[in-house]
This record gives sequence, C-alpha cells and structure tokens, in this order.
Amino acid sequence: MTDFARASGLTGFSTFAANQGLNSEAMLARVGLPRDLEAHPESLISYRKMLDLLDLCELESRNCMFALQYGLFQGVNVLGPLLYLIRNAKDVRAALIELARYYHAHSGAAVLGLDEQGEHTTLSYTITDPAIFGSRHGAELALGVGMQLMRTLLGKRWKPSVARLQHAPVADPGQYRRLLDMTPSFNAPCNGLVFETVLLDTTLHDADPALLRLVQQHLDIIAEKSAQQLQGLVQQLIRNFMPDGRATIEQVADCMNISTRTLQRQLEVEGTTFQDLLTSTRQAMASRYLQDSSISISQLADLLGYSDQSAFSRAFQRWHGQSPREWRKQHVTKYQV
Repeated sequence: MTDFARASGLTGFSTFAANQGLNSEAMLARVGLPRDLEAHPESLISYRKMLDLLDLCELESRNCMFALQYGLFQGVNVLGPLLYLIRNAKDVRAALIELARYYHAHSGAAVLGLDEQGEHTTLSYTITDPAIFGSRHGAELALGVGMQLMRTLLGKRWKPSVARLQHAPVADPGQYRRLLDMTPSFNAPCNGLVFETVLLDTTLHDADPALLRLVQQHLDIIAEKSAQQLQGLVQQLIRNFMPDGRATIEQVADCMNISTRTLQRQLEVEGTTFQDLLTSTRQAMASRYLQDSSISISQLADLLGYSDQSAFSRAFQRWHGQSPREWRKQHVTKYQV
C-alpha cells in the first residue's frame, strides 16, 4: 500500500485554498477525496489523489506556485506525530535520521534521505514511483515543508546552500527566489536541500529522551498497523463516504486508486468481502447514532445509505432481533423516541 499518505499531508488545506479563492470541499470532491479530511489527520488517503488535488488547485487558482506556497504555509504541522519525534532528538542530525527512519509511517509514497558528503549534506525527498503524474507538485510541496522544518530546528542559523528540484521551472525563477530567498537548482539529480554539515551538530536544547522513546514506540505501532490495515482503511472510507451516499465498492476502490476486482481479491485474501465490511460498518454506526444522538430513524436510514426506512429496519432486525426503535428504548432513556 505504498500509494498512501496520512491525511495530515493536507493540513490547513481549507484555509489555504480559501486564501487562493478556492472552495476546498469542491476541490476535494472533484478528485474523489473525502471532504472532512482535516478532521481525521491520521486517516489514509491516496497520494496520487493528493497530487491530483494540487494539480487541480494550481489550474483553478491560476497559480503555478500553489504547491510550493502551500508547503511553506503548512510547515511542520504537516508531520503529525513525527514532529514530536524530531523535536525530542538530541541534535539536528539525530532528528533528521529519526525523521527519515519513520517517514514511512507518514507516507509510503516517498522516502527521505540524509547524505553527508564532507562539508555539505543533502536532505532529499524521493517519490517511490518516479512516473507518477503530478510528482512536480509533490516535490515542491515537500520543499516548502522542508524549508520550514529546517527553520524550526535551526532558527536563524538555517541557510541552505542549494535547493534542488528535479523538474524544470514552471515560473520565472524570480518567483521562486521571492518565496525561498534563493533560486533553486532545476533539473537536478534529486529533490532536496543542501546545507553545511556542521549544522547537523546543533543541539536541540528542549529534547526529552523519555518522550522520544514513547514517540518511537507509538510510531512503531502505527507503522505495524499501516502494513496490515486494509480492512480498517476500507471501513474508514465507507464511513467517510456514507453521508454522501457514495459508500460503494466502486467509490472506495477509486479512492484507493485500484480496480474493484483488485480490492475484492485483496479482501478475499483477508477472509472478508466488501459487503461484510459495509454491513459491519453500518451496524456499528447505527448503534452509535441510536445511542448517542437524537437523529430520527428515517434520517439514520438515509445516512447509512438505505433506500428507505423499512429496508434499514429489516436489516436492524436481523442484527439485533428487534426494531431500531425498540433497541433505542432499551439503551437510551434521555431521548424521546
């Protein structure tokens, strides 16, 4: 599942899109991403669709620097729990080594590298599929985040020697210079930042070794779950799409950037089916809404994607041996049903 990235990769999207004159929900919907991504930063999304989103926003805003500006706007907030990891390392070298080591917990679509070569070091960003459409957007987004990351770690000491981009410039180099305080080296062998190696020895005075170990343990758990969470991902997407009536295997497979046949085959390997996951998700959501909200039965049936209230009631009867109204009366007393 290397095509996936954490939804935290779109931190601040609604605000930044609005600043660019765009409707964030409309942009997300047009590329097939859930509209409430920022409310679920730990959820997984397709990295390809994320790049499709940046491409669409560049087109609609007529701003060819959209991705780079967005990365600078996001800064380190995009890193989620990885931010606590790097802030509690003993020095900048250890912080970047840990970031590269655990980056796969943030995104499986790219890798970070730290290459010390004498007096200069390169922090690189490599998209694992070089042929992926929109890789330029991903590289510029990462460059913006990387610049803010190094400023966070080094403060006024931060001054890159070179900013590298593998693609050709898409705007006058002066626009890049105004944003980065330097003109990148284009058509470079890698995407990344080159800086003086001596900066790696900078001590991070607020580091907490005990907290660092806790964060490492947390990220180890996240990484382990990421490798085995197909069913959880499908259920998460079902929950995201349910309110819009789009919780179909076609919609979920499209969001995952795979065919419906491939999704069916992968679920069969894990001993389940899409219909099983849809049913269990509906069942869990039904119980939660009936117990924790005052939503009407008809509204709940519509929310869960049933054709009418009677179809939902029949399904609920099969699950619990009683009607939704009877179940609610037994489990909730504060709502009038």
